[in-house]
Amino acid sequence: MIARTPEPPYVAVIFTSLRPVAEDGYGEIAERMVQLAQTQAGYLGHESVRQADGWGITVSYWADEDAARAWKANAEHREVQRLGREQFYLAYAMRMAVVARQTSFEATP
Repeated sequence: MIARTPEPPYVAVIFTSLRPVAEDGYGEIAERMVQLAQTQAGYLGHESVRQADGWGITVSYWADEDAARAWKANAEHREVQRLGREQFYLAYAMRMAVVARQTSFEATP
């Protein structure tokens, strides 16, 4: 689903990762992180996809950089970040960007 975001500017946190293909409880933890993020001040939405070979990308949207940094510093999220480095990810990259412009399209039935 495409996240509905406000008019820019706002912040996008882009998290690209490679995971082993084997299921190891990651799905439940990832769902918990979505639920937790949704309770954070400044959360605007997210989009996430994962390929069968383990590559994935999640983009979360935040009202501003302070909101994105507060999410990173959340205690429960910090613990999951640690688990990610120890158990879940073979590699990852996190990028933060300010969205300056957006356009969208939605076909009508």
